[in-house]
Amino acid sequence: MSRFSATLVAHWSSMGTRFLPFADAASTELPLPRLLRLALFQVSVGMAVVLLNGTLNRVMIVELGVGAAMVAAMVSLPLLFAPLRVLVGHRSDTHRSHLGWKRVPYIWMGTLLQFGGLAIMPFALIVLSGDASGPEWVGRASAALAFLLTGIGLHTTQTAGLALATDLAPRPSRPRVVALLYVMLLLGMVAGAAGFGALLGDFSQIRLIQVIQGCALATLLLNGIALWKQEARNPRQTHHGRERIPFLAAWREFAAGSRPKRFLIALGLGTAAFSMQDILLEPYGGEVLRLSVGATTALTGLVAGGTLAACALAARRLELGGNPLRLAALGAVTGVFAFAAVIFSAPLGSVALFRLGAALIGFGGGLFAVGTLVAAMGMDAGGRFGMALGAWGAVQAAAAGGGIALGGAIRDLVSGLAASGALGSAMDQPAIGYTVVYHMEIALLFAALAVLGPLVNALGGEPERIPKRFGLAEPQRSTKQFGFAELPG
Repeated sequence: MSRFSATLVAHWSSMGTRFLPFADAASTELPLPRLLRLALFQVSVGMAVVLLNGTLNRVMIVELGVGAAMVAAMVSLPLLFAPLRVLVGHRSDTHRSHLGWKRVPYIWMGTLLQFGGLAIMPFALIVLSGDASGPEWVGRASAALAFLLTGIGLHTTQTAGLALATDLAPRPSRPRVVALLYVMLLLGMVAGAAGFGALLGDFSQIRLIQVIQGCALATLLLNGIALWKQEARNPRQTHHGRERIPFLAAWREFAAGSRPKRFLIALGLGTAAFSMQDILLEPYGGEVLRLSVGATTALTGLVAGGTLAACALAARRLELGGNPLRLAALGAVTGVFAFAAVIFSAPLGSVALFRLGAALIGFGGGLFAVGTLVAAMGMDAGGRFGMALGAWGAVQAAAAGGGIALGGAIRDLVSGLAASGALGSAMDQPAIGYTVVYHMEIALLFAALAVLGPLVNALGGEPERIPKRFGLAEPQRSTKQFGFAELPG
């Protein structure tokens, strides 16, 4: 290699970790190519979430003529498995296998369940719509099975995948790994939404079968590539003679004291607060501010942009030794101002204020999600990361689903009462149902801040030595641990 080429390569290598987003999440133990490959499981999860919660809603109601109540029941089925993420995490912590793997069997089993659910889903939906011969219950049962299998698969895959990432990443780089994994989840959702929308623009039942089964195949390929040579075999850790702590005993040990319980309560309150508006933001812009369909669709980009900015800020703050729970609290405070901006945009008739509020919702929600996830990764419970991450995922998924359902129900109830005149003439406004929900979200965020306060201020133990600057070669500098035994200041 010439002197010029060697110099050019050296400069390019040094620039990569400074200018490529989240390139500094790599470490000697987990190089960037391997980390990016591992993060592909988040892409498949993001695609499945968009398909279940977004694309199929419209397709089932509009194109297939399925009742809205039936659609809501089917979409909510994956949430039934969310609380069991704690058990999945515990089982992956204590898995017994002659092959020496703890996480791989659960990620692969989740992948197969997700693949199976997506593979039968289009046929089940066609039968459910009545466009086939046979008893009506067959369509309902097969569609319910498809949604349930897909939900079980994505919850299992994500829980074990996050635990594997925690196992592989050294403690100093975990905050940046979390940010990268969250960004990959968002990219999977954005790519899935754009791809499904484009492919189903010219709708037909054959095209629906092709798109959903194509998603199933992509899930299998992405997760297979993500798993390849990631977890080293260690038969001593998984031998059948190894003592396995019962789940209830492990849970009591994990939840001992008030801090883990307080953390999970704050997580549930904050997640529900940021989730109640998920299906209301675009209708609010169209009904109250008279925005066009294209203008309201662009709100998704604003929210996603705010979330990406939050991930970048979180990675930067945490690498400097920041407290992840303080970062989550900052996200909750940002959410208060975001919902206030959305509320005031109606009386002021300000579209700009509404758009600012949408961007801040994404920013605050991103800070809260990344901060709480990093804190959960620090709750190692004696090296049992799976249980801690399973608890985070269970509460987060259940609170998000419950928040979305509650937000829609409250909006419909209040709007119906206002339209009937039961609330008086002063309250008979199109925005009243939405405004009540946004005020409730602000109240939930204040409640989350009150619960988080004692955890943010908790200190203990000596600081750990970790790098201040994040690159592939990591010099030794200091920060604090992220667990509940030692919370950073």
